[in-house]
Amino acid sequence: MTLVVDVVSDVICPWCYIGKRRLERAFEMAAGQHDFTVAWRPFQLNPAMPAEGMDRAAYLAAKFGDANGARDSYRRIETLGAELGIPFRFDRIRRTPNTLDSHRLIRFGQRAGRQQEIVEALFEAYFTGGVDLGDRNSLVEIAEGAGCDPHAVEPYLATDEDRAAVIADDESARRMGIDGVPSFIFNRALLLPGAADPEMLLAAFDQVAQDQPEPPRMAQVGRA
Repeated sequence: MTLVVDVVSDVICPWCYIGKRRLERAFEMAAGQHDFTVAWRPFQLNPAMPAEGMDRAAYLAAKFGDANGARDSYRRIETLGAELGIPFRFDRIRRTPNTLDSHRLIRFGQRAGRQQEIVEALFEAYFTGGVDLGDRNSLVEIAEGAGCDPHAVEPYLATDEDRAAVIADDESARRMGIDGVPSFIFNRALLLPGAADPEMLLAAFDQVAQDQPEPPRMAQVGRA
């Protein structure tokens, strides 16, 4: 049976990167039992973020109140990331970007058959390289590294193509009751919020495949 997995996420959400790795582990554990189709759906953690983004220190002060709050939160994420092969480098991030163009790039990647590669490249660039995802030149380089034609990506990003579609998808997710990411939607029928561990994801796979009426218990884990 082929299961369709829609992943609602934002590229500046560390829990989304963790959720991606856990989903990949769940796929490995379910090998031979199910086939999967994955689509990445937009959600902006900061929809009111200025187009130019903002200084990272100012963002963290507003979000956590002080540097200690940020360090405590990120220490746990770094530990979990190391277990999953993600070398988080929050110290390299200098700006918190507006992610609308990143979501447009993911949409471009879907049409080009490179969506999974684009998503991974965006996560890696931001969380391990500290790349400013609000800079369109950087996005073109990321897309090229993920196998897309930079001569097609550059003019695409220079327009407003897919801007309205990304915003509409974001608003649609919120109308569904999604208020944090990652969130996983299986076969458009079962919603699992949070960076669920692989075992919980496996339970969701089986739940949908068997078309059971009651979903598995959903723990509130890793929501940003």
